[in-house]
Amino acid sequence: MLRSAAITQGIQRSPNRAMLRAVGFGDGDFDKPIIGIANGYSTITPCNLGLNDLTRRAEAAALAAGAMPQTFGTITVSDGISMGTEGMKYSLVSREVIADSIETACNAQSMDGLLAIGGCDKNMPGAMLAMARMNIPSVFVYGGTIKPGRLGACDLTVVSAFEAVGQFSGGRIDEAELTAIEKNACPGAGSCGGMFTANTMSAAFEVLGLSLPYSSTMAAEDHEKSDSAARSAEVLVRAIEQNIRPRDLLTREAFENAISVIMAVGGSTNSVLHLLAIARTAGVPLTIDDFESIRQRVPVICDLKPSGRYVTVQLHQAGGIPQVMKLLLDAGLLHGDCRNVEGRTLKEILADVPSEPPAGQDVIRPLSDPLYAKGHLAILRGNLAQEGSVAKISGVKNPSITGPARVFESEEEALAAILAKQIREGDVVVIRYEGPVGGPGMREMLAPTAAIIGEGLGDKVALITDGRFSGGTYGMVVGHVAPEAAVGGTIGLVQEGDSITVDAHQLLIQLNVDEAELQRRRAAWVKPEPRYRTGVLGKYARLVSSSSQGAVTDPV
Repeated sequence: MLRSAAITQGIQRSPNRAMLRAVGFGDGDFDKPIIGIANGYSTITPCNLGLNDLTRRAEAAALAAGAMPQTFGTITVSDGISMGTEGMKYSLVSREVIADSIETACNAQSMDGLLAIGGCDKNMPGAMLAMARMNIPSVFVYGGTIKPGRLGACDLTVVSAFEAVGQFSGGRIDEAELTAIEKNACPGAGSCGGMFTANTMSAAFEVLGLSLPYSSTMAAEDHEKSDSAARSAEVLVRAIEQNIRPRDLLTREAFENAISVIMAVGGSTNSVLHLLAIARTAGVPLTIDDFESIRQRVPVICDLKPSGRYVTVQLHQAGGIPQVMKLLLDAGLLHGDCRNVEGRTLKEILADVPSEPPAGQDVIRPLSDPLYAKGHLAILRGNLAQEGSVAKISGVKNPSITGPARVFESEEEALAAILAKQIREGDVVVIRYEGPVGGPGMREMLAPTAAIIGEGLGDKVALITDGRFSGGTYGMVVGHVAPEAAVGGTIGLVQEGDSITVDAHQLLIQLNVDEAELQRRRAAWVKPEPRYRTGVLGKYARLVSSSSQGAVTDPV
């Protein structure tokens, strides 16, 4: 029996039915599946601006397919707007709040299925965590990507605006051009346009089978996105009938497929954090080192921003994620027997997709001519990161540097030094006490990394942090350093001028200080007082696990 039907037919039948009649149920509706539609609509961010329209299409389709859709809201925050501020500490925290809110609404009302509709970065992993926890039939509907902004002959994204600040500071553009970039970077609704975190995670969910084929790269303002939302609702009704549940799809092989595609498209460092968290919640054995082993065999074949030339709508026009998957499948780099929420295997889904990328485009390259022979997300270890760290090395000519440490206790301090031209070629910028516990919330460092790029130092300076990076970040950057400074990690022992080696060739992140000196520093280290003791940040800091485990608040 359906969960909702069991409630309405139980001892509390009369009051339960009375409440449901008030929201539109009639005599013949009580045995129909109740679908929760988690709507992340918000005017806070363009990423979520169009979600109400998708929700209405999904509601109508679910109703026509024989279900009773019930809509409820969930939160979002805009990473782009909070970037570089204290508010950014709430970004990763919002992933847990979204998961908790969806779980609470669905389980409290005994819903039979979940259709989650989201846009901004944390909407997707937040929804997926809830799906993995509850394990009721579920589909995720991505709100869609933004179309590129234009200035002259150049395609713009929101990262263009961040980089323009560094270009202006370095005297490479004037104030008029800075303002023009700001005004043209974000032309309408949709999530950030490059292969940043939102589009990376939407692609991963398509591969994992909990979003429909081709849906992860559609533009938010195109009609096909609305059609896809309606079809997603219809598919969910069938998944309830067939009892297809998230943990049936979230297998070890499915996660390996998702990581392979993320490497192929040049996706965000945040995907490491989120996939580890989702796998942990779903009970699937996955470690940070699995990303490195897959990186060794999967090349980067998509020329996408932030380090490449194209945006996600152009990837969609070139065949989208199915085209990328077909190339990998033919090369033996994907598990073809994994299923999606429709009940189809990957081999079946890709049967009619061409085995070669379309002619006349170079967004997707053949595997014989990749951008990089190996994936771009390298897992570095050493005495600075015994639990591991994540380096994004796409667009870097030589991902190896040994130089003096420039130590900053916060993102704001580092950004001020960069804009004041106090960072020199060969420096290793260290930003610490920005981890899950220490921040708290593991802020993204887009402002300092974009400023470094804008200053023309992208290949000449390394930046390491126990915080995170935006999906729009590129350059010689290493994040998720674990253990973090706030729990006694070695990154908290670094002193100004210490020699640090960051070498992606050797997968090494090393503080070049002898062990006796490190022991002396460790004995003298004093754990800092928490920056927040109350509220959501205080609770998060007390509960959160290491970034090497996905920074989850309910470790299992």
